[in-house]
Order: sequence, then structure tokens, then C-alpha cells
Amino acid sequence: MSAINPLTEEQKIERAEEVTYNLSQVIERVKAATPEKQTARLVAVSKIKPASDVLAAYNAGQRHFGENYVQELVDKSQELPKDINWHFIGTFQSNKAKMLSAIPNLWAVETIDSEKKARLLNKACEDVERVEKIRVFVQVNTSGEETKSGVEPDEVLPLAKYIVNSCSKLHFTGLMTIGAPDVPDDTAENPDFKLLSECRDKLQKELSLDGLELSMGMSGDYELALKQGSNNVRVGSSIFGARPKKVAQ
Repeated sequence: MSAINPLTEEQKIERAEEVTYNLSQVIERVKAATPEKQTARLVAVSKIKPASDVLAAYNAGQRHFGENYVQELVDKSQELPKDINWHFIGTFQSNKAKMLSAIPNLWAVETIDSEKKARLLNKACEDVERVEKIRVFVQVNTSGEETKSGVEPDEVLPLAKYIVNSCSKLHFTGLMTIGAPDVPDDTAENPDFKLLSECRDKLQKELSLDGLELSMGMSGDYELALKQGSNNVRVGSSIFGARPKKVAQ
């Protein structure tokens, strides 16, 4: 993890109070934006933030946390309470699949975008003799941006079929996307979120599945995502503040 200047005890208390307050505000906004009879999960994205920040949110009742870097997730999972539900929301290389699968309280991997990744993660679970299945989301590139990961919408079905039929250690949970950043704040509908919802509906029909989730919405658009059916929002800066730039590993 990146080097962070140590805080004084007074600064630690102030920081914990700040994180706790920010979290409470986000929780209230999540509740207000979630339609009736819709379930919604808040994932606090703590990448490049110290474990003390995660602990402050944990002490305030938060249990689902998201990380983008495998090594950072491994380190935090070893240091922090074991009943945290970790979500991996970054990309991972082939040689990191076993590290991920060995995290006992890894709750979900939200960035499966190829049969190769699904196969590697499934095999890694077998190699480490993991008992509990890992929930996985298929990441979909709904905006068509070349800089974003994810399968094209018309490639979702074959990948989902592969996970369901060939990956006994993975539980296909739903679809994930990152909305385009240039959608106006006052828009009534994000086309990326609409497209992901349509992909989910098609999958449920084709695979005879019910209850597939949508993971969409981040700090800048999670309220709109919830109104459009998101079950899982990934909020970082609104809780923990802006992040320093990560030095490439």
C-alpha cells in the first residue's frame, strides 16, 4: 500500500468522526433513493485508504467494503475484522487469482470479463480447497469506451452460461458496469444503467434465473443508479474523501 504519514491520536479521532459522518450521510441518501421493495447494498470503496479508515466505517456498522488492488485487499483482510465482506472491484492478472481465492471473507469479485478469468478464479478456488463459493459479477462495458474493461453487451450471455455451467466454485450473482462520466447531473435516466438492466432481464429469461443483481452507481451517480434498479452501489470518495494517485505497481 502507498506510504501514508502517521496521524496523531487527535487526528485519528477527528478522521474517524469524519468518516463516520460521511458514511451516515451516504446511508441516508441510499435509503432515500432506493425504491420500495428493492434491495440495495452499499459497498464502501476504501482503495488507497488506510485500514484505520475502514475500521472507522466498520465501527459505525458498515460491513461491505470494496478494493481495487489485490495486494491491498490481501493486506487489509489480514489486518481487519474477519466478518467484513470484501468486494474485489479491480482488474486482476492471472497470477493473482489464487491470492484472491485464498481470502476467507472475500464476498464477491465484481470484474469478471472473460472466460479465462472465470476459469482461473474457479481453478484457484479448487487449488486452495475453498469451501464457500465466490459470488461473481460479469462486468459489462455499457458505454463502449475503449478505456474501460468489460464485455460487450452481446457477449454477456455466453460468459454467463460458461460461469453457470462450468465454474462450480463460483456463484453467478449479476452484472456490473461503470457508467459514462459525462451524463448530465439532472438527467432522468442513464443509458448505461438502462442497458445493464436490459441485459439482466434478458439473461434471467435465457438462463431461467431469478434475482440477478445489478452493481452500478458510484459516488457521482449512485442515487440515479438506485432509482434505475441498482442493488449494489460502490461509493468511495463520498465516504473517505478524494484519493491520492496510486503509483503503478
